[in-house]
Amino acid sequence: MSTRKKGDGISRREFISAAAAGAGFVALPTMIAGCCGPLPQPPATPVAAPPPPAPVKEVTSPITYFTGFGIDEQVVAATVNEAMSRGGTFSELFFQHQIRNYVGLQDGEVNRVYSVVDLGCGVRVVKGDQTGYAFTQDLSPQALADAAKTAAVVANETAAAPVESFQRGEVPSYYKAEIPWTEVGLDKKIPLLSLSNEHAFKTDNRVKKVEMFLIDTTSNIMIARSDGQILEDYQPSTRIWMTCMAEDKGRRETNYEILGRRAGLELYTEADLRKRAESLVKRTTVLFDAVPAPTGEMPVVLGPGVPGILLHEAMGHGFEADFNRKGISIYNGQIGKRIAPEFVTIVDDGTNPDEYGSINIDDEGSPTARTVLVENGILKSYMHDRISANHFKVAPTGNGRREDFRFPPVPRMRNTIMLNGPHDPKEIISSVKQGIYAEHFANGQVDIGAGDFAFYLQNGYLIEDGKITRPIKDANLIGSGPKVLEQLEMVGNDMAMGEGGGTCGKDRQGVPVGFALPTTKCNAISVGGKKS
Repeated sequence: MSTRKKGDGISRREFISAAAAGAGFVALPTMIAGCCGPLPQPPATPVAAPPPPAPVKEVTSPITYFTGFGIDEQVVAATVNEAMSRGGTFSELFFQHQIRNYVGLQDGEVNRVYSVVDLGCGVRVVKGDQTGYAFTQDLSPQALADAAKTAAVVANETAAAPVESFQRGEVPSYYKAEIPWTEVGLDKKIPLLSLSNEHAFKTDNRVKKVEMFLIDTTSNIMIARSDGQILEDYQPSTRIWMTCMAEDKGRRETNYEILGRRAGLELYTEADLRKRAESLVKRTTVLFDAVPAPTGEMPVVLGPGVPGILLHEAMGHGFEADFNRKGISIYNGQIGKRIAPEFVTIVDDGTNPDEYGSINIDDEGSPTARTVLVENGILKSYMHDRISANHFKVAPTGNGRREDFRFPPVPRMRNTIMLNGPHDPKEIISSVKQGIYAEHFANGQVDIGAGDFAFYLQNGYLIEDGKITRPIKDANLIGSGPKVLEQLEMVGNDMAMGEGGGTCGKDRQGVPVGFALPTTKCNAISVGGKKS
């Protein structure tokens, strides 16, 4: 990265680059020591002094972070123009430099530590609904040009006018890392894991094994687009994952706890880590008292927070615009129609401060937003990237996302949230004669087209005569997401985020997402267990 200050002479590299482009330079001394001939005489008639020279406007580059890797506006322009050379309608370059660190602890000892540093650029060319894509981990001008030529083959028409200059786009800030991970060493990370490990064992003597790992990621991206915009963003994130195995009278139970945010080291306070370790142990040992889950179709109350994963999987994916553009989703053609009771409103929000699924811009450079998907039961919008927005003749919603520079962006969720409803959570529980209260899910699978789902309930309870009673285990919830949404009976006023967030998989790539839900009563979901 250049350290030349304003007023310094031109560097050799700049001279050679400019000369190659046809520019000329004349080096003049600052003072002429001698001269020949008579000195010039003042004019016979006084004349007005010439006006002062106009102030020189300093030219600032729209590129900051990636200049350190030799990427300047000239290289970007040449690559974009190569990508557009066969008549694509739009192209973008997605530069990324990412550092990911992993620290794992098992049996009280750190057993795995590694770091991954990733650098590269993806080149996308769009022609209608078609995409040409290539990527390179070599950021030399020739390698970038080769990737651009590969992506450009999706089109075969006359090239548009070349892009000659770029403007730096404004990027908002919905998260920050007060203590950036690039400034944090193992001496700060290992004590966090050790503290959580020790407190888990102290909480209950039935705890026999604890494993945990801490991941932190620092990603810097730059998006250069054929419309002349360049946008750069800094994207921190972190997750801590804890698992616990307890044993009682020869019987073993396991459980897990996750915390994830777009934050720095400040996220992990000692008090909070102790609280989470204690919560994990309690949710593990309560399974020793669990009874087999009932089977059959019955009312299910989803607790606030983590059960929002069902909203994400069974309903949220159906609102992604590419599935609707291709006619796969059950919600295709349903915009403006009622799909839920009037007390149901669902948003996908990328602006939630510091949440795991929040983004400042999406991976196409579109601004993030709070997109209302369902309002008072009416389907209002899908989640769009540029391609689907163009197809449906609407504006992009900032949902074009990718795992990294190796992948093209597709419509993906950010933080998918059911907003508060009109019901008191206690009222919801008391309305159930016989049913299940779902507190924590382990995993699940979904048929995105129809929205059919199956989820394993990690922690749940019986609801008997309007009260939460005994814990249950080995329960699977099976149903249709659109049907469950349509038949929701009550939505509480205690909405909470699932604090661990998650990594959502689609098109063989994963992105960080969040989800939130208030206490919600589902009319009927099929429950399967060992008795079924």
